[in-house]
Amino acid sequence: MIGIVDYGVANLGSIRNMLHKLGVQAEVIFVPSALEQADKIILPGVGAFDYGLSALAARGWIEPLKKQVKEREVPILGICLGMQLLGKGSAEGDSADGLGFIDGYCERFNPDSERKLKIPHMGWNEISFKRDNPLCKDLDTPSRFYFVHSYHMICSDHEDVLATAFYGCEFTAIINRGNVWGTQFHPEKSHRFGMTLLKNFAGI
Repeated sequence: MIGIVDYGVANLGSIRNMLHKLGVQAEVIFVPSALEQADKIILPGVGAFDYGLSALAARGWIEPLKKQVKEREVPILGICLGMQLLGKGSAEGDSADGLGFIDGYCERFNPDSERKLKIPHMGWNEISFKRDNPLCKDLDTPSRFYFVHSYHMICSDHEDVLATAFYGCEFTAIINRGNVWGTQFHPEKSHRFGMTLLKNFAGI
């Protein structure tokens, strides 16, 4: 069973519905103790880094997530803000460290005055794969996903970058280290591309 973490910062129905459409057993989980029954974890999220981290802490998710991911090595997929929370921190706000599963830090896009790029970055972008990975199996080249974000992760180790996209600069679109994956985009809003990616995560 895939456990979709509900910590109050995202509408989780679209993720669950897409997984059910794929025939994958997935349930929204509301309490940290339910992680014990999950074979895989999805950590979604929208909004600010500080708010997301505070919500995780207030509802008691942080240590149980670390136990499952680090000790039990349960696969986890962070989505959008959920991906950013997998790193060590963010320039967005003054909060303490993130979950620290990835050695990465989130920085805000620097607007390009000549191109007049708008922040947040919002819309469809093609991604470029940096290496083979089970999460990317059977995805078309190119593949397009839907993004909504103002901050992007900079990984200390380039090997943790699974795919990139471009918006004024090249930025990290997918991360992976061991049993930890994250997508800066929303697979649940990315039609057939997102369905393939979520199907792949279910099969990892």
